[in-house]
Amino acid sequence: MKLSASLLEKYNQPGPRYTSYPTAPYFAESFGATDWSVELQQTQGSGRDLSLYVHIPFCDTLCYYCGCNMVATRNYTKATEYLVYLFQEITRIAEITAPDRKVRQIHWGGGTPTYLHPDDISRLIAHIRAHFNIAEGAEIGCEIDPRELTHEHVQALADSGFNRVSLGVQDLNLTVQQAVNRIQSVELIHEVYGWMRDAGIPSINMDLMVGLPHQTVASFDDTLTQIIAMSPDRLAVFNYAHVPWLKKHQTLIQESDLPDLPTRIALQQLLLDRLGLAGYVYIGMDHYAKPDDELVKAQQQQTLYRNFQGYTTHKDCDIYAFGVSAISQTDEVYVQNAKNLAEYQQRIAQGGLATERGIRISYEDRLRRDAITKLMCDLTLDKSQFEQQWNITFDVHFADALATLADMQTDGLITLTPNTLQVTESGRLFLRNIAMCFDAYLSQPDKLTPRYSRTL
Repeated sequence: MKLSASLLEKYNQPGPRYTSYPTAPYFAESFGATDWSVELQQTQGSGRDLSLYVHIPFCDTLCYYCGCNMVATRNYTKATEYLVYLFQEITRIAEITAPDRKVRQIHWGGGTPTYLHPDDISRLIAHIRAHFNIAEGAEIGCEIDPRELTHEHVQALADSGFNRVSLGVQDLNLTVQQAVNRIQSVELIHEVYGWMRDAGIPSINMDLMVGLPHQTVASFDDTLTQIIAMSPDRLAVFNYAHVPWLKKHQTLIQESDLPDLPTRIALQQLLLDRLGLAGYVYIGMDHYAKPDDELVKAQQQQTLYRNFQGYTTHKDCDIYAFGVSAISQTDEVYVQNAKNLAEYQQRIAQGGLATERGIRISYEDRLRRDAITKLMCDLTLDKSQFEQQWNITFDVHFADALATLADMQTDGLITLTPNTLQVTESGRLFLRNIAMCFDAYLSQPDKLTPRYSRTL
C-alpha cells in the first residue's frame, strides 16, 4: 500500500473512533442508575453471554499524551480504598445477573491495572470468579505499564489465569520518552517481555504510538526494529490524539514539537511497510496481528466486532463494566459510570449503582451501528442482506452516505457495486472517515457537535 499525501491531507479531519454508536458524547444524564438497573433485570433472559471490564484508574506518573481517565499518585492507600468500592459494585451487579450467564471475556484497563500490588491482583480476580460464571477458556486480559512492574506482578497475572496482556511501549527513543514523561529503556521492555513469555502467557500485544513530539521516521524505524525482533502476537499502533481542550495536561506537550503532516504520512507508510514485511496483517484502525491470530480469523469469517475494548471476537456479549468512568452496554443501551473518582465512590457508598449517564438507542441507531460495524470489521457490506435484516431500501435510506462514498470511490478508498460496499486495501487507513458517512449525529448543528481528535 502506497499512501497519497493529498488523500491523507484531504481526509485528516476530526472524527469519532466508533467504539460505540452513538458515540459517548451523546450519552445523557437523563438515563441514569435506575434505568440501568431496570435494563439489567430485563435482559437477563436475552441469551447473550457476558464480557466484564474493570477500570483501574491509577498510575505512578502522568504521561503527557494520555487520553484515559486516570489519577497519577504514589499514595497506594487510594487504590486500597478504591478496591473496597469496586468490590461492592461487582457484588451488586452480580446479584442481578442470572447465574447461568457465561463470562467469555474479562479485560482490565486503566490507568494502569498493574499499579495494583500482586496480592490485590489475585484478590480482585478471585472476587470476580466468585461472583460470576467464568466460561472455560475465557479470554482474560490486562493492560500493563512496564515501569514499576515486578516479576511478582507477572506471576500473579499468570497464576490468576490471564492469557492476554497488552504492554504499553509507545516509543523506545529517549528524546521522545522525555518529551512525554514516560522513560522506559529498551532493556526494561525486553526484560518484562521475557517475564511474560516465561510465565506462559500465550498472547502478548504491544501498544505503540505515532505522532508524538520529536518523533522522526528514522527514530521510529529503530523502535520498530526492536519491537519486530521481539515478535509480539499483536500490535496496536495508535495515532496520538492531541486534544488539550479535553485533556488539560496535554498542554505540557509543545505543539511545535509534534511531527508535521509529511512526517506523519511517512510514519504511516513506514508502519505499513515494516509490519507488512514482518508478516503482520493490518486489521484496520491501527491494529495489526499475526496471520494465525484469532482477530485475523474473525475478520476473514466476518465475526469480528468493535466496542469500547476495541476490536474483539466476542460479538454477542453484553458488557458489564466496573469502576470509575467504565462503560457498559447491552444490545440497546450504553451507560457510563461517574467519571470523577470521588463521585464514583460516593454513588457506591450510597448503596446504588455508579451510573452517571447513558442512552437507549433507537432502531435507526441500531441499523446505522450495524452498517458502521460491518465496514470497520468485515470491510464489506452486502446491501441485499442488510435490506432484508433491517427492512429498508439501502440506496434510498443512505442516499447521502452513498453520495459521499462515491467521492471516496474516486479516491480509491472504497469500491461500490449495485449490491456491495467494499473497503479497499488503501481504505483500511480511512475507516473512521468511511464510517462517518453513516453517522447521523454528525449532521447536527455545530454547537451540539462534540470535538473529536483527527482521524489520521
